[in-house]
Amino acid sequence: MTSPPMPPTPPGAPGPSDAPDASGGPPSHRPVSDGRAHHDLVGIGIGPFNLSLASLCSGVPGLRALFLEARAGFSWHPGLLLEGTVLQVPFLADLVTMADPTSPWSYLNYLRHHGRMFPFFFSERFHIPRREYDHYCRWVAERLPSCRFGAEVTALEWDERAGLFTVTYRSADGAESRVTARQVVLGVGTAPVVPEPLRPLLGGAHTGGPVLHSADYLTHRARLAAARDVTVVGAGQSGAEVVLDLLRHQDGNGASGPYVRWLARTPAFAPMEYSKIGLEHFTPDYIHYFRGLGEDERERLVREQWQLYKGVSGETLGDIHDELYERTIGGAAPRAALHPGVEIRTASAEGDGYRLTCLHRGQGTVFEVRTSAVVAATGYTAARPAFLEPMADLIDWDDRGRYQVDGDYRVALDPRVSGSLYVQNAEMHTHGVGAPDLTLGAWRAATILNAAAGRTVLPVPSRVAWTTFGAPHTQGSTRDPGVGARDGALGATVAGSPR
Repeated sequence: MTSPPMPPTPPGAPGPSDAPDASGGPPSHRPVSDGRAHHDLVGIGIGPFNLSLASLCSGVPGLRALFLEARAGFSWHPGLLLEGTVLQVPFLADLVTMADPTSPWSYLNYLRHHGRMFPFFFSERFHIPRREYDHYCRWVAERLPSCRFGAEVTALEWDERAGLFTVTYRSADGAESRVTARQVVLGVGTAPVVPEPLRPLLGGAHTGGPVLHSADYLTHRARLAAARDVTVVGAGQSGAEVVLDLLRHQDGNGASGPYVRWLARTPAFAPMEYSKIGLEHFTPDYIHYFRGLGEDERERLVREQWQLYKGVSGETLGDIHDELYERTIGGAAPRAALHPGVEIRTASAEGDGYRLTCLHRGQGTVFEVRTSAVVAATGYTAARPAFLEPMADLIDWDDRGRYQVDGDYRVALDPRVSGSLYVQNAEMHTHGVGAPDLTLGAWRAATILNAAAGRTVLPVPSRVAWTTFGAPHTQGSTRDPGVGARDGALGATVAGSPR
């Protein structure tokens, strides 16, 4: 069968004269005085968010962009690419469509290229398989000349004399290279978080099973399925999917396979907020409103809005319930237990397994759990990459050591730095719960692209929600001095009001 044609080269994308040289390196652009290749923009890290930016940059005439990634190729949460799992956002939240639906790097064009448009149409899917999203991103990454894999960034420095950032990176063969750029975008992703009591036990080599983060679940899946007893910690989507997968490794009546225990600090195993109005928290309107709040209020909101970004899809919860229901046919008790409102206080190795001391937060009751293996599905957090150390003193960190990020996702820097440093998915504390969500990925990338270009390359909407976040802007509106906007700026408080 003849393969469908490749997508056309986007306007402004590198043509034959910009192709990689014979060594396989990226195209060389305008060298600076010391011979280092210069780019208008360098992205560090190639996950979905910087890949979105790379895709949008490819359509801009004359823009010299380079994206560097330490891994050998694109890979999106490989430890959780379980069969049957789907994205929690619609397929339109691909790399480009929400900012530029005409882009050749859309998910629909991916389907066309792979001859899957009709099967997709007949499947009537709105939420696509997670494994296919990963394959789609790899398809894009392998075709963008600006993306270089196997390039580990080791240092980011500011050259005040030249007025440029210098990015040092090391290739897989150990060769060191440097490039310069006026603007740099950090898209290094987040790091797995493991509760402190479990950290000393990570990678445990007991015969029963390991202690690991859910990011590594598929690597250890067979061993966990054969364990006597597995405890899953964390009430989010990843924890629910691990629980469901382990339940499915039990036989029909639950007589074989691991005993499955699910612990979570949250007061309930609750569904993710997925109402049409509730989803308006993932809009530019809410970001503008959230940015205008005081720091304490922002911190409170992020904690209380956990169901917006840490809940479980209703379908997955339903599937877990159905699996447990099947186990009770004939009067049997399911070999599983669900315990919300519980936190782990201490953990230690014991025999061929582990002893966990737990606290029920509501009752104040302390109890012990003995288990063969532990999977910590406890999320991720933004981490400060080591390559930032050379310019750490030039970054204006907040009191908690986090980036201070403006409305264009630009990091606050020392006035001596005339270039711009942007960040993706490390700004929940300044921009709200949409920071890690794929829904806003293309919109944020377009916002950064416009700021970096100094002009509107792609128009981005600022008002899309029906909800007015904040008080309506009326002639007689005033602000309570004890509540409201940061620095007393009323306009920031009502940024979501009708214009």
